[in-house]
Order: sequence, then C-alpha cells, then structure tokens
Amino acid sequence: MIQRIQSIWLFLATVVLILMLFLPIATKTVDGSESILYTYGLHRFMHVQSGSALNAEVFLPPLIVNIILILLCFVNIFNFKRRTLQKRLVILTILIIIGFAFLCSFYTKELPGGIEGASFGMGAYMPALAILFLILAVFGINKDERLIRSAERLR
Repeated sequence: MIQRIQSIWLFLATVVLILMLFLPIATKTVDGSESILYTYGLHRFMHVQSGSALNAEVFLPPLIVNIILILLCFVNIFNFKRRTLQKRLVILTILIIIGFAFLCSFYTKELPGGIEGASFGMGAYMPALAILFLILAVFGINKDERLIRSAERLR
C-alpha cells in the first residue's frame, strides 16, 4: 500500500522543502556588495568579483520551521493505513507552510535596503510548489477513501 499516489506527492513535497534549504530566496546587490538570503540565514559578500564574505547571519526560526515541515511530510508518507490522520496532517502542513512563507517574507526585510530592488530566487517559489503537491496528496487520499467505501459496499 505504500505505492499509493499520495505517497508520491508527499515525497515530492518533502524533496521541494529540502531543496528550499539550499536555494536562495532573494538576492540583492548594493554598492558592489551582494547579499543572498537563504532559509537558514543571510550571506553578505563584500566584493562581487572576488567573492570574499563579509559576514553571515543565521536565522534560526525559519530553519527550524523548515526542518519540522520536512519531517512532517516525510513521516506522513508512512501513515497510509490511517487516511484520516494523514489528511489532517497534510492540511496542518499546508497551514504551516503558509505561515512559513510569511515568516520568510518577514526575513527578506533583513536585506540591506529592504526588499526593493531584490531579485527573488527559486527558493521563494518552493513553498507554493510544496502546497501544490500537498493538495494533490489530499486528492489522492480522498480517492483512496472513495475506493475503500465502494469496496465495502460490495461486500
């Protein structure tokens, strides 16, 4: 039963959230120095050409929330026998991802000079992609429930 379609969608959501750890959310260049915002912190480079790092700030709250989301999606793959619990956890995960996106947008204000003029990277779009995969997982869970109910009616 682990080959259910919702397991694939949950796995893809897990992969997307893992990728969010490594992909930049936003990048901004001001006066020859480049700042790159990741989920785990902000990296500032003094000179764009030489690549020498000025400093790095660590943002613990978004990192912790991202790791919790990864674990929640991964553990939920193995709840295929308890579909109602699986569906509730998926909906909870979607709500946490929405809050996580707002948390990340809050931390984009840490860029020097604010958000204006910043270019958004692939990491900024990953929460939306994870939500899409989780919604598809809910559809798969509902399809499984309908299949089980119809099989019980036949008995």
